[in-house]
Amino acid sequence: MKVLKFGGTSVGSVENIRKVVEILKTYKKRYVVVFSAMTGVTNSLIEVGNKAAQTDSSYKNLIREIEQKHINAVKSLLDAKSQTKVIAQVKVHINELEDLLQGVFLLKELSPRTLDLVQSFGERLSSYIVAEYMKQAGIKTVHLDAREVVKTDDGFGYAKVNVKVTHKNIQAFVENAKGNVVTTGFIGSTDKNETTTLGRGGSDYTASIFGAALDAEAIEIWTDVDGMMTADPRKVKSAFTLPSISYVEAMEMSHFGAKVIYPPTLAPAFAKKIPIWIKNTFNPTFPGTVITEKSAETDYMIKGITSIENITLVTLQGSGMVGVAGVSARLFSALARYKVNVILITQASSEHSICLVVDGKEAQKAKTAIDEEFAVEVQTKKIEPAILRNELAILAIVGDNMRKTPGISAKLFNSMGKNNVNVVAIAQGSSELNLSVVIEKNDLSKALNAIHQSFFLADTKTVNLFVVGLGLIGATLLKQIQKQQSYLQKELHLKINVIGLANTKKMLIAENGISLSSYATKIDDQGVKSNLATFVEKMKALNLPNTVFVDNTSSKDVVAFYDELLQNRISIVTPNKLANSGPFKNYTKLHQTAFNSGVKFMYETNVGAGLPVINTLKDLKYSGDRILTIEGILSGTLSYIFNTFKGDKKFSDVVKEAKEKGFTEPDPRDDLNGMDVARKILILAREAGAELEFDEVKVENILPESCRKAKTVDAFFVELEKNNHVFAKLRDDADKKGKVLRFIAKYDNGKTSVGLQSVDANHAFYSLSGSDNMIAFTTERYKERPLVIKGPGAGAEVTAAGVFAEIISISNYLKG
Repeated sequence: MKVLKFGGTSVGSVENIRKVVEILKTYKKRYVVVFSAMTGVTNSLIEVGNKAAQTDSSYKNLIREIEQKHINAVKSLLDAKSQTKVIAQVKVHINELEDLLQGVFLLKELSPRTLDLVQSFGERLSSYIVAEYMKQAGIKTVHLDAREVVKTDDGFGYAKVNVKVTHKNIQAFVENAKGNVVTTGFIGSTDKNETTTLGRGGSDYTASIFGAALDAEAIEIWTDVDGMMTADPRKVKSAFTLPSISYVEAMEMSHFGAKVIYPPTLAPAFAKKIPIWIKNTFNPTFPGTVITEKSAETDYMIKGITSIENITLVTLQGSGMVGVAGVSARLFSALARYKVNVILITQASSEHSICLVVDGKEAQKAKTAIDEEFAVEVQTKKIEPAILRNELAILAIVGDNMRKTPGISAKLFNSMGKNNVNVVAIAQGSSELNLSVVIEKNDLSKALNAIHQSFFLADTKTVNLFVVGLGLIGATLLKQIQKQQSYLQKELHLKINVIGLANTKKMLIAENGISLSSYATKIDDQGVKSNLATFVEKMKALNLPNTVFVDNTSSKDVVAFYDELLQNRISIVTPNKLANSGPFKNYTKLHQTAFNSGVKFMYETNVGAGLPVINTLKDLKYSGDRILTIEGILSGTLSYIFNTFKGDKKFSDVVKEAKEKGFTEPDPRDDLNGMDVARKILILAREAGAELEFDEVKVENILPESCRKAKTVDAFFVELEKNNHVFAKLRDDADKKGKVLRFIAKYDNGKTSVGLQSVDANHAFYSLSGSDNMIAFTTERYKERPLVIKGPGAGAEVTAAGVFAEIISISNYLKG
C-alpha cells in the first residue's frame, strides 16, 4: 500500500482537483490519500479568527468567501443529483465555524485551542469534497477525519503525536475500510477529542504517520514542483531536480529553507526506512525525487544549496567570557525561557564571543533574554550587551559527498569572493554534511547563482554583460557575440547573457537577458531614457554574479563611474582611453581598486585595437624584463595617410580619401593633431612603469596654424589644400634621403613624444603599409632586435574582437 499526500496548490482549484483525480485513477492498488486545505484557506481561517477576536465584524464577510469557494467547487465538480447532499454538509461545517467564531467575537479571545479548531475546517472541507468527487469518478472511497485516529498531546499549534495509539487506530481503521481512504492532513485530537494541529506543513507529517503505521511501500508527496531541487528555482534559474537524496540530506535541506517537504515528515519514514517520493501534480509523468536511507551515487560534490532569509545574527562578547564555565548554558537557557529558536551557532576558539542566528522576528526577544541574563556582567563591563545584526541570510550547502572531500570550502569561498559576497559567520558540523554561511540578505541571489554554477555547472560559466555604447564598435561586438554564442557554449562551456544595453538616447535592462537578434528593436520599443547613474544603480541592485561592464564609448561621463563599479566587484572591459590617460592618481586608483576588489579592469584595445600590445608589455614587465624604449605607429588613420602619401599625391587629397573610407574622425584634425596618439603612448609608458601626466607628452601638431583655426571641416580642407606644399616638401626631402614619413610615438628614458619623423630602410617602420599599426619594444632581453608587433590597429571589427577576447578572458578568471 502507498500513502499519498496532495498539497494546497494541488487542490487549489476545480481544474487542479480534476487533475488529482485523474492521477488517482492510475493507481491499481489500494492507497491512503491525505489532502491539505485549498490554497489560501488556512491563512483565511487564521485571519477570520484574529478579526473575530478583535471584534471586527468583517470576519463574517471572510466566512462567506470561504463558504462560496467550497460551494463553487462542489457545483463545478459534482453532478446536480450529488450536489445537494454535499452542499448541505459544507453548510453544516460553515455553521459550526460561525458558531465558534461568534463565541470568539463575544469573548474577545482566540486561544491556541480555539485557533486549532478554526484551522481544522480547511482540511475537513477540502478532503470531504474531493472524496465525493472521487466516488463520482468511480473510485471506491472512504472518507476519514484524521482526528478520529491521530491522537496527540494538548500542545495546541504544534501537538506531539502519541505514536503507539495513533498507529493502532490507523491500522484498525484501514483494515476495516472498504476502499481507498481519503483523510485530512494537518489535524489530530487529544484523548479528550479536542482538535489539535501538527504545525504548519503538518499534512506531510500526517502522510508520514500513516505510512509508518501501515508499513507503506512508499509515501508520495504531490506538490507543484518536480521534486527536490539543487536550489530554489525562483532564485536560481539553472536549478534542476535531484533524482534521489538521503533522509539526512533531505532533513538538512528542509531545515535550511527547502520548503518542498516539512522537516518532521522524515522522522516516521526514517524509522521504518520507507522511501518518500516528491512528485509534481502538474507534471505527473516526471519521475520526481526519491528520499531514501542512502541516496544514489553522484559525481557532484554536494546535493543542494538552501537558504533562509530575514535572519538576525546575535553576538555575545566580552573578556568576561574567556575561561568561564557555564556561559553557554546560561545563554541558551535564557533563550529557551523566551522560546527563541536558535537556527545556527558559532563560537570563536578564543571564547571571547558566541554568535547565534535567530529568525529576524525573534531578534529583539533574544536580545532582551540575553541582556537580562547577563545584566550583572554587562553592568561591570565584563560582557557587552547583545549585538544585533539584521537583514542577513543563511546559505547552506548540503550533501553526503561533502564528507572527507577536500576543496569544498575553497570552492564555496572562492565563488563568493570573486562575486563580492562577504561572509559574516560560518558554521559546520562534524558530520560534514552541511556547511553554512551567514551573508548579507542583498547578496543572497547572487551568491546562490554563483555557488550553484560552481558546484553543479562547473563546466559552464555564465557571464552577465552590461554594455554602454552601441555605435559602430558596440554594434559589432554584439553581432560577434551572437554569432559565436553556440560555439562558446559547446567548446568553452561559456554562456554570455547581455543583461543591460545603453546608448545616448535609451537604455534597457532585462534580468533574464536580451535577445541579440532583436536588441535594436527592443531598446527602441521597451527602453527608457538613458541615464548613466540609473543604469549603474540598477546594475548594482540586480547584484548578479559574474557581472562585466563594457564601455564602448569615448565618454568621460562613463569613466566617472569606473571606480564605483570596481568597488562593487564589477569587472570592466573598455576601448575607452580616457581612464588610463587621465590624471596619474586616477589611473593608479582604478588599478588599485580593481586589485583590492579582486576583479578585472581590462583595456587591451586602448592601444592597437585587437593587437596584443598591452598584455605583451605587461608580460615583459611581470617576467622581470626592463623596458628601455617603446616606439610605435599607434594610429591606423595616420598610418594610412603617410603610407599613402607617395609620389605626386597631394596631402589634402590623401586626407580626404582617408575620411571617405571612414578612417578618420568626422573632423580629421582630431587625428592629425596627434592627441589620440599621445594618449596611447602615455598609456604604454605608464604600463612600463613611468609616472607621467598627459601634459608631459611632447606632441608635435603637424598642421599649419591656418588649418587648425579653420571654423568648419570644409574650411579646414580649403586651408589644407593651400598648404599642400608644406607637406610635399617634407615628403620630397625625406625621399631624397631614401626615407619615408611616419607619425611616430616614442617612450625613451622616462620621456614621451609624438611627432612626424623620416625613417630609412633599416627602420622597422619603413615598410609599413595600409592602416597597420606597429609597435617595437626594446628591452634588456630584446636589446639587439626589438620585439615587434604589427597588424591592423583600427576598425570596428578588430576593436570589437579585442573587447570580446577580454570578456572571454574574464570568464576564464571567474571560472578558476
